[in-house]
Amino acid sequence: MRERSIKSVPVPVLVIMAVGLALQLAWSALQPRAVATAGQLPAPMKVEFWRVASFGDPIPLAKVLMLWLQCFDNGSVTIPFRSLDYTRVTRWLDTALALDVRSQYPLLTATRLYAEVADEPRQRQMLEFVYQKFFDDPGLRWRWLAQAVVIAKHRLNDLPLALKFAQALADNTNNQAVPSWARQMQIFIREDLGELESARILLGGLLDSGTITDINELRFLSERLNILQQQRSNELSPAK
Repeated sequence: MRERSIKSVPVPVLVIMAVGLALQLAWSALQPRAVATAGQLPAPMKVEFWRVASFGDPIPLAKVLMLWLQCFDNGSVTIPFRSLDYTRVTRWLDTALALDVRSQYPLLTATRLYAEVADEPRQRQMLEFVYQKFFDDPGLRWRWLAQAVVIAKHRLNDLPLALKFAQALADNTNNQAVPSWARQMQIFIREDLGELESARILLGGLLDSGTITDINELRFLSERLNILQQQRSNELSPAK
């Protein structure tokens, strides 16, 4: 069939179509713009449910849950993570860890994503979560607690909290599983706190233990010990 020319369309019909198009454009322009909201992050089901739902292969499901969590309510608009319910966020992270205990991803996102928000209570909540989960497998999860030490010291300016994390690293790991710099963090935090005598004793014991074999590391630690010993001598010397 031959297509009819638009000239054959009656003028009243063209007018109605034009008015309808104009009304539709006006209606769209008057609608409020989409506002980014976090919505209501649901609480996760119990781990037993997810294990059954995984049909005996929970590791892929754990990865899917992590992707879902990161993309939650983040479709056409972007929301700040600080608007999320962090208690529920930690429950989702905990669920993913329970399904895949060897996974590093939940703790990575806890320290490098959710703890990066400019909201101190939420930062502390994430760091405490990492601290608690560290004890389940210190040899595997030490690096995330070391990151928590850095955040507590440099972001929160909370040296006692940083020392709490650093002390846990030193007390629950060994040189075979964790590099020495991570286990030495407590010494330098004690120095920052003014606990010079404790730092001196710990540093001297570390050097005497023979566990440090790298020449450059030995030189650096020896220099730090000499500085601490000189400070102690100055304190004990009578004022002139």
